Amino acid sequence: MLGRSSLGSAFSGENIGKAIAAQSKSKQGFQEKGAVLMSHTYIPGDYNPSAGLSVFETQKAIDTIKIAFIRGLEKALCLTRVSAPLFVEASSGLNDDLNSVERPVSFDTKEAGITAQVVHSLAKWKRYALNRYGFQPGYGICTDMNAIRRDEDLDNLHSIYVDQWDWEAIIPEGKRNEAYLKETVEKIVGVICDTSEKLRGEYPGIGPVLSREVSFVTAQELEDLYPDNTPKERENLYVREHPTTFIMQIGGRLRSGEKHDGRAPDYDDWKLNGDILIWDDVLGCALEVSSMGIRVDACSMDAQLREAGCDERRKYPFHQKVLDGTLPLTIGGGIGQSRLCMLLLGKVHIGEVQVSVWDEETKRACEEAGVPLL
Repeated sequence: MLGRSSLGSAFSGENIGKAIAAQSKSKQGFQEKGAVLMSHTYIPGDYNPSAGLSVFETQKAIDTIKIAFIRGLEKALCLTRVSAPLFVEASSGLNDDLNSVERPVSFDTKEAGITAQVVHSLAKWKRYALNRYGFQPGYGICTDMNAIRRDEDLDNLHSIYVDQWDWEAIIPEGKRNEAYLKETVEKIVGVICDTSEKLRGEYPGIGPVLSREVSFVTAQELEDLYPDNTPKERENLYVREHPTTFIMQIGGRLRSGEKHDGRAPDYDDWKLNGDILIWDDVLGCALEVSSMGIRVDACSMDAQLREAGCDERRKYPFHQKVLDGTLPLTIGGGIGQSRLCMLLLGKVHIGEVQVSVWDEETKRACEEAGVPLL
């Protein structure tokens, strides 16, 4: 799951501005370069939308990325594509509340007489589906996940419309550990890099050259390295020096008493999860492309529900199936489709690769900078 999920969020609009402002000193300062910086929209002064692909060419390139990536992911992780729900029954407990504060879009249904919720992500549903469909250890599912996140803070990286590849696989016996998590991360990064190379082969000079070498670091290690910085500032400082990074162990409290980022207590095991971040030269910041992890077992769910004060969730069918051991042990995550396209195409705003709705400030900032929103 990506974003403030899913994909913990990599940045809020304010954090993007602050992070880029601090890092732009080495570029003689973005304000001196004619950058556009509003409260949640940042357009670098040297960004020239017309120097890359046209809107038509961008659409074709997006198709290239999506086809190449999903085929590579299916092969690397032994996944089968399945259909997935746009909404779930509210009482099922299958929807994800991400950082535990986001409100889902809910609606009543005339014939069924139930309340349904548009999904935030499919983390819980996928695990349920793996059990229902009879998948075996070492194999899994992937799907196109579309969601509405009504409380999202809009900026260069965030939209209320979420599109991502959601995947989940049953963990082979004896591999519910950190080593298997890291192995899976390296496979996903490999697919991202393969996709980038294919794109650059078809569109020479477009997008960044990515590093296949993954630096693994825990959230606590980041706090120890940069105790005087915020979590998002730590991400920027570290990823700038390690352009492909996996930050591990997100969700629990650090020694300072603070969290690196929020995570709901009932899907990821906070000791066996993390985010894939890649340095984005266009924005000059760390870009989160995936949030993923080994999912809770009965022990970790029990502990995390108590720590988060969410014991009332034990009544839901999904949670009962985890606690009684009915559901298989799984690993999974979300990989942002628009985020990845934005990165690989060297775009400055997610609205260049995704159709959504935007506030007037965003539209004005992009129009003034000549950035076409789809």
